[in-house]
Amino acid sequence: MSKMIHLLLKQNIGAKNTPVVKVGDEVKRGQLVGTFEGLGAYLHASVDGKVVDITEDEIIIEANDVQGEDYVKIEKGATIAETVKNAGIVGLGGAGFPAHVKLGTDLGGTGYVLCNAAECEPILSHNMNQLLLEPEKLLRGMKLCMEATNAAHGVFALKEIHPKEIKALEAIIDDERIRIEAMPNMYPMGEERAVVRECLGIELDTDQLPSAANAVVINSETMCAIADAVDDLKPLIEKNITVAGYLNTANSLEIFMNVPIGTRVGDLIDRAGGIFKYGEYGEIIMGGPFTGTSTTVDDYTKKATGGILVTKPYPKGAPKMGLLVCACGGNEARLREIAGYMGSQVVGVEKCKQAIEGKGGALKCERPGHCPGQAAKMLNLKKAGAQEVLISNCTDCTNTVMGVAPKMGIPVHHQTDTILETMGIEKIRFLKDGQKR
Repeated sequence: MSKMIHLLLKQNIGAKNTPVVKVGDEVKRGQLVGTFEGLGAYLHASVDGKVVDITEDEIIIEANDVQGEDYVKIEKGATIAETVKNAGIVGLGGAGFPAHVKLGTDLGGTGYVLCNAAECEPILSHNMNQLLLEPEKLLRGMKLCMEATNAAHGVFALKEIHPKEIKALEAIIDDERIRIEAMPNMYPMGEERAVVRECLGIELDTDQLPSAANAVVINSETMCAIADAVDDLKPLIEKNITVAGYLNTANSLEIFMNVPIGTRVGDLIDRAGGIFKYGEYGEIIMGGPFTGTSTTVDDYTKKATGGILVTKPYPKGAPKMGLLVCACGGNEARLREIAGYMGSQVVGVEKCKQAIEGKGGALKCERPGHCPGQAAKMLNLKKAGAQEVLISNCTDCTNTVMGVAPKMGIPVHHQTDTILETMGIEKIRFLKDGQKR
């Protein structure tokens, strides 16, 4: 196992961290090592050790052989939001937005705190695992978030396929202001605007934040970290991670709790049993099947890392491939990457009918999880010479693609196919009973 911890100086939306330590310094677990200006989050050492290098992009710490459970406590702020800021907490569901900014919202005594406990991506399981292990901590986090934002109501948003987790929360909720919303089992129910729609019945435009619905959306793991910060003055130094896929283990899925941020990807894979057949695999994905990015064994975990997924080798695709890019899944560059793994040449690119270009060119879906049809897009790709198509669509959009592509004689590949096949999970193709309201 590597003793080196690599703390990236850019781990969240906003400013890059500025180191406040120097090479040769001995650091303690929880010690502040990076500050910021403007929008951002503080960075803390995740292990006891020695700073051995500082580059433009990272602080490298050589961990001591013996690690204790103690940590350097943060300073308690005058408000909950200030304490959370001191803890360096960001959204742990993937986006990495600084949590103290959300908690600085004043909902006027009438709004909602929505806990995103959808665990939206297939395979990822660490959020549900934490909920079952620490339901009281999650409830405490909800109450703190409601207090910080002056909210009148709290809603735990879970997929209806998690009855054990729903019951675990039902058994401890002791506040009539807080309820549970069971959402359909489809992707992307964890998208912020989808959570608002399912919980509050309010449709937000692509450029609107949940605050337009007098709401704040916070990931369940983030809520637990907020409880740790306020009650135990603990900085964000650890992350819960699902490691799954083409592994030498019986169930091909392991959940590791409290992993030091900056841990080597290959070390986590080794802890989970190692890559199957001594290194023969397709790719390693950091994140979930829909929104994750390709990584290597020599990369390092970040604050928002939720999954490390190893795929079996990719199948060979048709010589000419068309791409249908969806705002809810991989972007064009990601689909081109997968097409390359399949040995295919991209001959045409179309964007999902509801994908609207936002700031910086990023795509936003007009109605996440509700699709009006993709026939014209498929026809355009066929005219471009595509023999097959590779798509990154949500569950409903994929259902509409499957309603037309086979009739046109166009086989469909989804960007999630190979990792789902690796796990023995049914591929995303058609909507099933109960997946649409």
